[in-house]
Amino acid sequence: MFGRYRGLSDEGVLGLNKRNGDYILRFNPRRLYPLVDDKLKTKRLALAAGIAVPQLYGVIETQHDIRRLPEIVRDHPEFALKPAHGSAGDGIVVISGRSSQRYRTISGTLLDDDFLYHHLSNAINGQFSLGGVQDVVIVEYMVRFSPLFERISYLGVPDIRVIVYRGFPIMSMVRLPTRASHGKANLHQGAVGAGIDLASGVTLDGVVGTQVVTHHPDTTHAISGLKIPDWDVILDISARCYELTGMGYIGVDIVLDRDLGPLVLELNARPGLAIQIANRQGLLRRLKICDERASFTAPAAERIAFAQHEFRHPVGPVLATEAVASVA
Repeated sequence: MFGRYRGLSDEGVLGLNKRNGDYILRFNPRRLYPLVDDKLKTKRLALAAGIAVPQLYGVIETQHDIRRLPEIVRDHPEFALKPAHGSAGDGIVVISGRSSQRYRTISGTLLDDDFLYHHLSNAINGQFSLGGVQDVVIVEYMVRFSPLFERISYLGVPDIRVIVYRGFPIMSMVRLPTRASHGKANLHQGAVGAGIDLASGVTLDGVVGTQVVTHHPDTTHAISGLKIPDWDVILDISARCYELTGMGYIGVDIVLDRDLGPLVLELNARPGLAIQIANRQGLLRRLKICDERASFTAPAAERIAFAQHEFRHPVGPVLATEAVASVA
């Protein structure tokens, strides 16, 4: 593949050091990090801006609050528990129903009060948080993923990641849970990453690690060719997250709820580079096009139109997967 014979920068691949130095350090002021590192702050910020998020049922802030869980979820047989400072899905428990006095997870496991109380205690003490800092736990609406993904997802909820550069959505993918990833939409744990054409909202083939896959490894259904519903809404939400946070290089994670449509799950000030593998396209070329030709004072609708025109998926050869994998 031609990626072996040309430099990574020639391929348009963004490496870790360049991402950190030229984009994250330059466009993401440290004082703004709490807006995205704390899921509770992100949720409240989005609500104030009229951006849809999963409904907040309550917050467990102290050890004493843990005993309030039954009261918080009394009218909600389905709910999710999320550490506000967690990462990679660690510490999240999703309850899909009740059986007698116990809680049933999406995998069918039954948990009692003692188990959940112990889990919440560990979460508050920072077991799942970035840097082990004292944390709080969000109790919120359990997302019911769109029927579109039923054939290409295992157990968990797929999510859509959009990289936004100074208000311009420049690349996107959908992350599909697998048996290997234990139902989590986490590429490093074995989920499938499939690129999405920005212009059309249609999925491309997927990757697991650096291996290209055309079908989901568990369901065996084809991954490419799916039209993402509400694609215009997803791009609009993503672009507006620039004004929401003031951060110039972020990952916006969105889920498609079957009843409520697109919901923002969280924002990421240090989005990973594996999205380049999923698209088999480099981010660097797209970043340079924005710097050279984009109007960063344009309203969201014009920024989206620019991105869809400039970054539609090419018909010809795509970036060699090996080249992107070496920096992701």
